[in-house]
Amino acid sequence: MKNVIWLAVGVAVGFVVAHEANKTQQGKQFFNDLDTKAREFGEAISDGYRQREAELRAALSDVEKALDDVTNP
Repeated sequence: MKNVIWLAVGVAVGFVVAHEANKTQQGKQFFNDLDTKAREFGEAISDGYRQREAELRAALSDVEKALDDVTNP
């Protein structure tokens, strides 16, 4: 239970520090850069997922065609 309290205190302190840092020009720039990088990372993950899904769907289509050729000569 003590660890949970320390975790909550740490989160609260981190929130306050981030809020105060965001009031400065450098802080705003830092958080804007962080947000941009996080969005780019998320988009890269999403693009990779879609690309892999397309590859798997194409492979599945090839297997279905081959199976159809074998079962319906």
